[in-house]
Amino acid sequence: MATTGEYRYDRLTWEEMNDAIEAQKLVILPTGSTEQHGRHLPLDTDTFLCYAVCLEVGRRAPDQVLVLPPVPYGLNRHHFDFPGTVHIQPQVFIDFCLNIAKSVAYHGFQRLLIVNGHGSNTPLVDLVARRTVLETQSLCFAANYFSFLQEAFAEVRESAVVAHADELETSLYLHLAPERVRWDRAAAGNDRQGEFVSSDSTSPLVRFNDYWGRWTTTGVHGDPTCATAAKGALLFEAAVEGLVRLVPELRHWPVAERADQHRLPVQHQIEF
Repeated sequence: MATTGEYRYDRLTWEEMNDAIEAQKLVILPTGSTEQHGRHLPLDTDTFLCYAVCLEVGRRAPDQVLVLPPVPYGLNRHHFDFPGTVHIQPQVFIDFCLNIAKSVAYHGFQRLLIVNGHGSNTPLVDLVARRTVLETQSLCFAANYFSFLQEAFAEVRESAVVAHADELETSLYLHLAPERVRWDRAAAGNDRQGEFVSSDSTSPLVRFNDYWGRWTTTGVHGDPTCATAAKGALLFEAAVEGLVRLVPELRHWPVAERADQHRLPVQHQIEF
């Protein structure tokens, strides 16, 4: 049976899945959140933007990738002073995503990529990727989609702060689904800053993230009023293009044999 051109993991039948495994497609897992994004953006912002980017990667490289349904929740308790936010405990998130990765590896896929769209998930998806490598015979990589658009954003950026519900995210949303943006409610906001520390982990020296209700009443960190759909189109293209370029490198990354340097037998039965 010929390999189908479908790039959405959950749209395949089990029979078609065998073809995808034989083709050793790169499986992409999008991760996001359900959290407040100011008065102007919906709670689905992180998930929607990340998934949209991943689906476009699939459309452009259907013979190379499969895109899993997104994980729409993450570490978010710091946003709990704003109605609607859903929080998942870090270990629960790690275990959940690791189970997905292990399931994919079990069926025979050798390379996975977690594409994250929620900043607070970053250390968690890094751990999922590391544990997948250590606990399976497959490779797993992790990246934030917005890492691939920073150069393009630097060319059009007008705001001083890039953090949350800001110029970047609002521009992307205006490009993808402008009818959902409450533009008349958009307003700039900033966090509390000191010499070494900031309330929203934007300090390059010290990591710290306070409850947002202690320093903002808008839920915004940045200036969404600088956003435009045209900027969003540019940023979307940069993110998609960067990930498309990444795909063949990951698909051909070797799953090499380990070289054990012990002189005497080790205790392989020990589990961690």
